[in-house]
Amino acid sequence: MRSTGFSRRKLLQLTGATTLGALAGCSDQLPGTDDSGGQEVPPRSTVTAEPDTSVSLTAASGTIRPAADTSTSNWMYENQFPGPELRVQEGDVLSVELANELQAETTIHWHGVPVPNPVDGVPGVTQDPVDSGDTFTYTYRAEPAGTYFYHSHVGLQLDRGLLGPLIVEERDPHVEYDREYVVIVDDYLPGEPELPSDGRMGGGIGGRGGMMGDVRPPYEGLLINGRLPENPQTFEVREGERIRFRFVNAGSATVFGVRIAGHEMTVTHADGRPVDPVDVDSFVFGAGERYDAVVEATNPGTWALRADALDGTEPPARAIVEYESAGGVSPQRPSPASNQLRYGDLRSIASLDGVSGDPDRTFDLTLSRGRARSYTWTIDGQAYPDADPLQVRAGEHVRIRMSNLSPVVHPMHLHGHFFQVGNAIKDTVIVPGHRGQVTIDFYTDNPGRWLFHCHNLYHLDAGMARVVTYVE
Repeated sequence: MRSTGFSRRKLLQLTGATTLGALAGCSDQLPGTDDSGGQEVPPRSTVTAEPDTSVSLTAASGTIRPAADTSTSNWMYENQFPGPELRVQEGDVLSVELANELQAETTIHWHGVPVPNPVDGVPGVTQDPVDSGDTFTYTYRAEPAGTYFYHSHVGLQLDRGLLGPLIVEERDPHVEYDREYVVIVDDYLPGEPELPSDGRMGGGIGGRGGMMGDVRPPYEGLLINGRLPENPQTFEVREGERIRFRFVNAGSATVFGVRIAGHEMTVTHADGRPVDPVDVDSFVFGAGERYDAVVEATNPGTWALRADALDGTEPPARAIVEYESAGGVSPQRPSPASNQLRYGDLRSIASLDGVSGDPDRTFDLTLSRGRARSYTWTIDGQAYPDADPLQVRAGEHVRIRMSNLSPVVHPMHLHGHFFQVGNAIKDTVIVPGHRGQVTIDFYTDNPGRWLFHCHNLYHLDAGMARVVTYVE
């Protein structure tokens, strides 16, 4: 068996679930009971100011070449995979016109950014999907600063390549660095994605059972910035520099463990939000999570940056960190992980407004696989879209306590809000399998309808979602 340097059995420990989410007893307030049938609150209006940055993104099919002898048809923005980097200053108004040249409906979601509800990009929840041949313009104020990404939120389109990085730059960074690189880690599916057919729970969609028996698509590799490991990107550095790496897990069904040979990483941001710096040699992140890390270039040579799939058997994604004085030698491999980041290590620099003391409303939710032989994933036994909304009121401190009754991990993502988990502020968090428990707290300050879902794309498409709905 190939060794990844990360113990699958230790995934629960890596995510620190025991320190984050021990259930705090039963709530005396049942979800939505006092607001059942309440009138929905209209969302805050979109920005009307003139944009500071205007961008056009055309979604169309094309051919990608992740390695010299490998090509496949993909869906892309601006004929690029990943899509073009969008970079703006914090507080700037960003306007993006989506032109749909696909033979299918599509949208764009701005993952992690608490945009006004009408531009969140969720079909059937915040907007009608954009028809083939049509356009739609998303305009919003880009804040707060952080590492984000954008992607389609229609069906399984994310796993066809419709994704790209969104960087909102700080006006006053809390860490110093000399240069930066964006590192998008992804899984590579050369064919059209599809859900497992009914009754095919073992391997599914022609694929393989992965971590702890999960159904895994038939991925043919893992990518860093759209490249397979035999075609790695080189990140050039100079001795003495401080390099900021912005890591994005844009995968559809993969938990990655990341290491850089010969160097420690100082984690400075989690899901775009600044944290007290934490020195580690590795970290694990689920689909939708992001980490920023600063690396001090004090060890000249050529080194491998490696991302292993903890829930798959594909060869690890790879890039190269090379000093200008290295002279083109072969990259050295990372050592086994020994100081891995845990959620409990993260301490946010800022507090989350409105979250303190006892919550005003608590939801106790179970995450599980459907009881039937069909491929279904549920929250509290209900599969979206045939699922009750989670009703909230504006100005509330809301707590969601999750218990994972399935044997697989679920990276849970809340749209339109950041939440507190332990001492960190995030928007996506892994809930470990085998009755792993995680508790999140957030403040209801962004009215509308907001999707709350597993960011494993196949779990989402098979029903693991709810809509958080503001009511009066």
